[in-house]
Amino acid sequence: MVLTMGNDRSLSLLRGLSGGVLAGLGLCFSGPWWMVPALALLWSVVRSPLAAALWAAVAIAISHRWLIALHPLTWLGVPAPLSLPLALLVWLACVLSAALLVAGWSLLARWLPGRGGLLQALVLSLVWGLSETLLARGPLFWIGVGGSVLPADRWLAGLAGWFGAGGLAAVQLLLGWWLWQLWCGVRVEAEQRWRLLRWGVLGLVVAHGLGAVAITGVAQGTEVDEVLPMALWQTAIPTREKFSVRRQTELPWRLREAMESADRDGAQLLLAPEGTLPVKFGLEQGGGIPLISGGFRFVAGQQRSSLLLMTSETTGPSSSIDKHRLVPLGEWAPSLPGLAGLSAVGGLQSGEPSRLWRWGGPPAAVAICYEISNGTALAEAVANGAQWILAAANLDPYPLLLQRQFLALAQLRSLETARPLVSVANTGPTALIADRGLVEAKLPAMLPGLLPVRVESVQGMTLYAVWREWPLWLMVLVAFGALLKTRSGSGPLPARTRLRRTPPPGQE
Repeated sequence: MVLTMGNDRSLSLLRGLSGGVLAGLGLCFSGPWWMVPALALLWSVVRSPLAAALWAAVAIAISHRWLIALHPLTWLGVPAPLSLPLALLVWLACVLSAALLVAGWSLLARWLPGRGGLLQALVLSLVWGLSETLLARGPLFWIGVGGSVLPADRWLAGLAGWFGAGGLAAVQLLLGWWLWQLWCGVRVEAEQRWRLLRWGVLGLVVAHGLGAVAITGVAQGTEVDEVLPMALWQTAIPTREKFSVRRQTELPWRLREAMESADRDGAQLLLAPEGTLPVKFGLEQGGGIPLISGGFRFVAGQQRSSLLLMTSETTGPSSSIDKHRLVPLGEWAPSLPGLAGLSAVGGLQSGEPSRLWRWGGPPAAVAICYEISNGTALAEAVANGAQWILAAANLDPYPLLLQRQFLALAQLRSLETARPLVSVANTGPTALIADRGLVEAKLPAMLPGLLPVRVESVQGMTLYAVWREWPLWLMVLVAFGALLKTRSGSGPLPARTRLRRTPPPGQE
């Protein structure tokens, strides 16, 4: 008996490990053919918090391994012997956080009634999806199950226009549950097995069909308001060299060259990445197209990372929007011994949470760096009048893996809101994404360059832009209520059976 229990635990851990590997690959390379089998294996261990935690830990360890590229941190003032341990500590903190969160989800599965049933799976899937949207507003979240379908399966991702990334995550969780049930059904009678197969295939077809409807705009009613020609400048300046004397000296003439080239191409605006300009930078007098660039400004003595609108008519920015979600260690550090003042740029303060920027042209929804993961904030900005999305980032020194994940999130934000999205980043991705999530133009990664684009200002609302996560909240409440009702039935719960201490009459 002890041997059997040990074998069961080992099998659960093996399933958790295997599922975590598949999930990590899905978050790296995209596609439900990675993620859905991974989720099926998660469902197989849903009542084992340890195995579920292992699933999450392995998935994040693989998909977020780019965090180790923080090393070396000597340019931040970290002693060389501590650089790699600190980078590993940040990576492991994300791994541990994911493990604890999914272990908690597993405990919820053990507590909920309806063990293994569809209603329980629906509640758990919706809870997972909503959790991803909440985590997207915190410091540790990057990309979750919802965004893993892009760029591989744009038709399924089209559902984001109705239910957002949280809805996409819930759909994939349900597909994983179905796949696990189908595997378990191998041992049941053929009729039941084929019935399960038919319903699952029908669900796949319907989900992709509805996603296709959302992408084609049948339910969106969007229309083009105006077209703004602009140029995207990929500076390709290594972050560890950005504040050196040489880089700061060459920045003005490189900027002037980029503006002149953009002007010759017919652009009316030049966009530059996050953190391009130093503090108190001004354009030369005497014409030239306007510039929107990442930079820094002081508000009441507090330094902020911002997007700044610069023109040759003023000595400073004529409009700005501040970064709200700061990067741990890179832009702020916890108030812990030895960490005070540890920051790439000397310590920053966050700005207002609203992502709507009325800068003088078509209003924009702005995401600076990994604010791109917060679809709720960008959808709210669109609901308040934003006609396009501007994503500015500095993803150096991270590898191409992070750029692929960033671009997938950018496509997801475009699908959620039916808005074109412009991504301009130091080393990439610098790209134009149409209002249906399709990448129309893109610069090669890691190389300097200028990308001329024409951005359409779009009006009209997706269902997600209007309602955001409220439909998911309503669905989880309804499903939870139905689950409790099935447990309670129409009458009181049956009384607990008690063991008799004396034999019944006639059996003494």
